[in-house]
Amino acid sequence: MAKTLILNQADLRDCVGLDTDSLAVVENAFRLLATAAVAMPPILRLDVPEHNGEVDVKTAYLPGVAHFAIKVSPGFFDNPKLGLPSLNGLMMLFSAQTGLADALLLDNGYLTAVRTAAAGAIAAKWLAREDAKVVAILGAGEQARLQLQALRLVRDVSEVRIWARDPAKAQAMAAELDDARAVDSVDAALDGADIAITTTPSREPLIEPQHLRPGLHITAMGSDAEHKNEIAPAVLARVDAYVADRLSQTRVLGELHHAIAAGLVHAEDDFAELGQVIAGQRPGRIAPDQITLCDLTGTGAQDTAIASLAYQRAVAAGKGLSFDS
Repeated sequence: MAKTLILNQADLRDCVGLDTDSLAVVENAFRLLATAAVAMPPILRLDVPEHNGEVDVKTAYLPGVAHFAIKVSPGFFDNPKLGLPSLNGLMMLFSAQTGLADALLLDNGYLTAVRTAAAGAIAAKWLAREDAKVVAILGAGEQARLQLQALRLVRDVSEVRIWARDPAKAQAMAAELDDARAVDSVDAALDGADIAITTTPSREPLIEPQHLRPGLHITAMGSDAEHKNEIAPAVLARVDAYVADRLSQTRVLGELHHAIAAGLVHAEDDFAELGQVIAGQRPGRIAPDQITLCDLTGTGAQDTAIASLAYQRAVAAGKGLSFDS
C-alpha cells in the first residue's frame, strides 16, 4: 500500500526556515516559470465576506521537480479579534510520477509565509540597488517580520522604519530590533528609504506618487485579491520598471489590476515577470536611479518549491508520522 507522511507545523518549522536553500528553491521556481513548461492553473478563490475571509487554492507542476503541491490557504482577517492567527491552511504533496499522495503538510500557513518572504527577498536581490540599506516596512505582522528577515539575506540593512495602522504593533516590532524605529506615518517611513515593503491587506493605497524618489525599490506583496490595494495606480505609471511574479495574475489580482482599472495602464501592455529577469530574458533594474516595483500575488510554483524542500528535509530528519493510505 502507498504510504503518506503527515507533518505538523512543529515538524515543518524544525525542517524549513528562511535560509539560502529556501531562497534558492523559490528563485528556481520563478526561473522555471520563464524557461520550462510549467503547468500552473489560475488561482481558485473562495470569498467568505461575512467573516472577512478568503480561501485560495494554488498548485503547479514544475518540470524536473519530483513532487507537486496543492495548497489550500485560508485568510480570515478578523481572527486576531478572536485570539486566532489570520492565516492558516495546509499543503498536499503528490508524486509527479505516480500522482500518489506522498505527504500531508499541516503547516497552518507557515510554509506560505516562508515562501512569500523568500519571494520578497528574491525581488530585492534582482531589483533593489546593491547599496540599498534603508528599509521602510508597511505593516507589523508576521509577514512584515519575515520579509525583513529574508531581506537581510540579500542586502546589508542598516536602518528600518516601521509603520502600521496600529501604532502599538509597529512599536512592538521595532522594539525587537536594534536598527528599527516605529514611525507615525507612511510619509515618515518612505522618507529617504531605499526599499519599501508593503505587507498589509489594505483596501486603500498606502504608497502614493509623492513617496517616490530616484533609486527606490518597492516590493508589494499584500495585494493578492481584487479588493486589496497598497500602491496607488498613479505610482505604476511613474515607475521605471514594473515586474510581476505572474503577469496573468497581477492583471487580475495585483497592483497592476488597479492601474488598469484606472485607465493608467493598458490591459495588453507587456511587462517583465520576475522569472524572466532571473533568467536574463528581460531587464530588471538597469540604472541606480531607476524606481522599480515588484508586484507579488503568490504563485503555485512557489508552493510546490517550498513544499518539496520541506518534504526532502523532513524525510532526511525522520520527522512526521507515516501511515498506509
